[in-house]
Amino acid sequence: MADHQETSYVSRPKTLDPVEYFALSPAQRKVEEERAALRARLKRQYQLQLNDPSRTQRIEDPALTRWTYARTINVPANVRPTPKTSLLGLLFGAGPLVFWYFVLKKSRDRKERLIQEGKLDRRYHLSY
Repeated sequence: MADHQETSYVSRPKTLDPVEYFALSPAQRKVEEERAALRARLKRQYQLQLNDPSRTQRIEDPALTRWTYARTINVPANVRPTPKTSLLGLLFGAGPLVFWYFVLKKSRDRKERLIQEGKLDRRYHLSY
């Protein structure tokens, strides 16, 4: 491990604490080695699947599948659909569309009425 010299105004980060690495009991060291070996095996298996030239299907990552399943099943209570959230979604989702539809329709109808009455000057119109 590289020597890390502490400064007077910053303490040594916990990850650089020599006690974390050198004062481990044999049981803790064995557990860490087993975890590292498991991670290395999983990484090698994934790399082999990823770089297989005859691969035709997607690579299934069980950890990602579990994470996605947990995210979709364990929905917090404040995100669950209720009448209030449904109405708010409708209001903020469809409300602006309806509003702009009526604003643009009214403007178009007013312009059409002025054109039919001959009160609108259409200098640059392209169609009749």
